[in-house]
Amino acid sequence: MFDERREQIHCLWDELSDFDLSQSKAAVAHAMTRLSELGGVWNATWAGAIRMKGADETDPLLGWRVAVGEALHPALLQSDDKHMAGVMDVWDRRDIDPSFLIPLKNVGIFRTYSLRRDLPADWFDTPFYRKHYGFCDIHDVAFVAFPLNEECESHFAFYSPHSISDDTLALLAYALRGIKWFHRHLMLSHGLMVAKAPLTPTEQKVLQLLLTGATEKSIARQIGLADSTTHQHVVAIFRKYGVKSRAALMSLWLNGSGAAG
Repeated sequence: MFDERREQIHCLWDELSDFDLSQSKAAVAHAMTRLSELGGVWNATWAGAIRMKGADETDPLLGWRVAVGEALHPALLQSDDKHMAGVMDVWDRRDIDPSFLIPLKNVGIFRTYSLRRDLPADWFDTPFYRKHYGFCDIHDVAFVAFPLNEECESHFAFYSPHSISDDTLALLAYALRGIKWFHRHLMLSHGLMVAKAPLTPTEQKVLQLLLTGATEKSIARQIGLADSTTHQHVVAIFRKYGVKSRAALMSLWLNGSGAAG
């Protein structure tokens, strides 16, 4: 059975390689859809995590924070305060929940972890679990973490109404372990890894259109901005990535700059 699904994973790798540089959102949605089907889970998310420089040595999360995120089915993860936003708000306040410490084990190496496997049974009776997971019948969440360098990691999470087996977690790990280029592209497209700061939502839109080869005037029309404002965003994007031209910007993806060794 694993061999059959492994062949489907190889097909997924081929499919992902067909998305061009400007289609990162579509590519990650496609990956989450296919992996959810293969793993028998009902939802998935992707997050780009970064380690902040100059973090307080007493910080139990070692300076790590989630800079960007995407959800396959955002509506299924919403409560009154929204699932991802609620959890990240607690994370950013450093109100430490035991679940926050799991991803820090063996940080810096490829790894998997899950709520049911790595947390004690009584954690699932806590207010934190009930508020952020139990409200929409999330019984278990499995995670796959891919480090790209000492300060950036790509994390996929898979949500299930039942316990996720070790075999399923191994399958998801296999699927995500073999596509380092894909993790790097996702991080780059959100202004992470080589950029001096994450991109704003508008800058992300401008970047995606820049990567299609669209002119600044065309980009301005497509997203409803003045030409001068669009140019300012382009300049800001170049500055954040440390480049002076569109060709140099694109080379970050094509030449693999910023990837871990």
